[in-house]
Amino acid sequence: MNLFIRMFILFITSFFKPKLTIIKPKNELGLLVLPNDLDINLHMNNGRYLTVCDLTRVDMFIRTGLAKTMLKEKWAPIISEHTMKYKKGLKLFQKYNLKMEVTGWDDKSFNMVHTFMVKDRVVAEGTSKGVILSKQGVIPPLDVMAKVEEANQL
Repeated sequence: MNLFIRMFILFITSFFKPKLTIIKPKNELGLLVLPNDLDINLHMNNGRYLTVCDLTRVDMFIRTGLAKTMLKEKWAPIISEHTMKYKKGLKLFQKYNLKMEVTGWDDKSFNMVHTFMVKDRVVAEGTSKGVILSKQGVIPPLDVMAKVEEANQL
């Protein structure tokens, strides 16, 4: 079982959360380590951290209006780079918060930080670069943000 159930719940709940600005949005999800998240050492698999980061991005897409714009324009979000630092493992049924923040952008990609927290302790932190892709190629972040702001004003 992949993240289908979590993703389905996220699709529903994100529509009821407060809207986020498209410029440097921040969000947070409360999550739980499930049995299918574990590796043979009985802590969350290192690859699962990267996959769970997708959930914060999807929540951000919906809450900023970017998801609606991507569907309309037939754009696709792509992660072009991702790094992760692990400080402490997450165990079965452990509750944690995953914070995501868009910290900036350049001419091609958005820069993001993903922070895994247990209470007030950082247990893992990752950075990623993401692009928005059309059939013509990568869309500059400033163009993406302008299009989303325009759509949100309608």
